[in-house]
Amino acid sequence: MNPKESQNIEWKEAWRDEYIRWVCGFANAQGGKLIIGKNDKGVILGVANAKKLLEDIPNKIKDILGIIVDVNLRVEKGKDLIEIVVEPYPYPVSYKGEYYYRSGSTKQELKGAALDKFLLEKQGKRWDAVPVPRVAMADLKKDSFDLFRAKAAKSGRVSDEVLSEGNASLIENLNLKEGHYLKRAAILLFHQNPEKWVVGSYIKIGYFRTDADLLYQDEIHGSLFVQAEKTLDLLLTKYLKASISYEGISRVERFPFPKAALREALLNAIVHKDYGGGAPIQISVYEDKIYFWNDGQLPENWTVAQLLAKHASKPFNPLIANAFFRAGMIESWGRGIEKIRQECKAAGMPLPEYRTDASGLMVKFKAGILKKEKTPVKTPVKTPVKTPQKIVALLENDGSLSIVELAKQIGRSASAVERAIRKLREAGTIEHIGPAKGGHWVVKEKQ
Repeated sequence: MNPKESQNIEWKEAWRDEYIRWVCGFANAQGGKLIIGKNDKGVILGVANAKKLLEDIPNKIKDILGIIVDVNLRVEKGKDLIEIVVEPYPYPVSYKGEYYYRSGSTKQELKGAALDKFLLEKQGKRWDAVPVPRVAMADLKKDSFDLFRAKAAKSGRVSDEVLSEGNASLIENLNLKEGHYLKRAAILLFHQNPEKWVVGSYIKIGYFRTDADLLYQDEIHGSLFVQAEKTLDLLLTKYLKASISYEGISRVERFPFPKAALREALLNAIVHKDYGGGAPIQISVYEDKIYFWNDGQLPENWTVAQLLAKHASKPFNPLIANAFFRAGMIESWGRGIEKIRQECKAAGMPLPEYRTDASGLMVKFKAGILKKEKTPVKTPVKTPVKTPQKIVALLENDGSLSIVELAKQIGRSASAVERAIRKLREAGTIEHIGPAKGGHWVVKEKQ
């Protein structure tokens, strides 16, 4: 059976020199194969001038891209095909000054922030490690250093000897300097006005009655350490209403969302944000839900389901993540997702929903206490639970379940579950986010 078109395989009916752009995209991504002589449906058409193409194609690719590729002759069903095998290259490959990248089954030209990120990664660097001229140690904020020292001393992840040294030594210990220049991470972590160098490096919070009715909002500026502290304080004192109860003579405050989970969501957004995008972190608070959004993408080719399954990913800004780790503000790189889920489960609250698109990553918390399952009492009369209700209950806890998995858990056939799913979607009770494979289900809010 012939392989299908995919991220690493592209079919073309006939050779055109413009397809060198596709070769460029493969070289800049994970490599791949370009097959000449097949249409998009995989029908073998063959090429009439295979011998000449075997000579011309490798020379043109070498002259324009400066790379060597394997060009092979293949015969299928008695017809000649040309196979161009492209290896991934460790350095950026350009097509006449343009940079292309293979993402999914598409060829994309990289520009702006995406190109900047790509070129840095090909050099083995991250965005937050780029040195910045004309910024001195004297420009950094003393209060941010004091805040870091206080937290790091409590966490025990930085030795007393290092903490007792000057700020310059602390910057060196955190690897926030290259030669005579401070790195971008140093400015974000310790400068009182990082927005002077990094547009959008602040946090915006708003309280909404409805999606179109904003009641009030705040912006939190300053170093990232200061932003983290002030934002969490604002959320708990101004934006969220705690219910009051008493255990004996002790007063107990219970927030609609687990405090520790909100803290982890906030810190994840700060550490994983793409600061080259220019948009601030946005937190939208409603009476019964709260959204955290940050500019940034999942690791290459990941789906939300894979993110939840792995629970961890490399931080988008490793230097910033390291500083927050040393300060004891995050447990370890990439463990925030698992901790958020654990806190929600411990509080008996719904698990958060994750959504990602071209603009960024969003985490949604819903208020409410999940009803605990009671031990069934034997009775001569059983009250049946309908299939749709069972499906909704299961998807509320795990939106990644497939039709086959749902059928197995509720003891019904896959066709019966599929019919129930269709009715639930038509009624607007549930919604499927993402592709058929790798997407997830979301239970819509009850009106």
